Amino acid sequence: MIKIIVGTNRKNSLSHKLALIYQNSLKNLNTDAEILDLKDLPHDFLFSALYENNGKNPGFNDFHNKVKEGSKFVFIVPEYNGSFPGILKAFIDGMTYPNAFRNKKCALVGLSSGIGGGGIALSHLTDIFHYLGMHVLAFKPKLAKIEDSLSDNLLTNRLYMELLQTQAEMLIDF
Repeated sequence: MIKIIVGTNRKNSLSHKLALIYQNSLKNLNTDAEILDLKDLPHDFLFSALYENNGKNPGFNDFHNKVKEGSKFVFIVPEYNGSFPGILKAFIDGMTYPNAFRNKKCALVGLSSGIGGGGIALSHLTDIFHYLGMHVLAFKPKLAKIEDSLSDNLLTNRLYMELLQTQAEMLIDF
């Protein structure tokens, strides 16, 4: 089962809407996917689950175990301040090093309100995953001006849908 990680803890995020669309694309390819939304992390995990507190927060442990059991991931990554959200970095920091991500595979999807589509955020995240030993699919859709392409939880931009579909097919074969 592929794990789709919503890379923000913002409520009602566009990233979550894209995760649902991606999950449906995988379902149409006869592949199961589970969404892990960072908005569902325990609110105190930064202080109760990291470093010397590793393993002590049951809510975070649930997330951690789902990552450990996964072998393929999709990260839906919004651009925040020229990079990816801090909550995503803190989440990654909470995983056991080095084995939570080592030799696993992932696909990255960037989105932004601006014209970059989260390209810099994806570059930063790719560097981190390479450091952790994760294999990152080279094909990384960058969805710019995302608000103009979503309507009623549907992705109305045909090119964006084709990019996500192509990436989903590649990830299954990756």
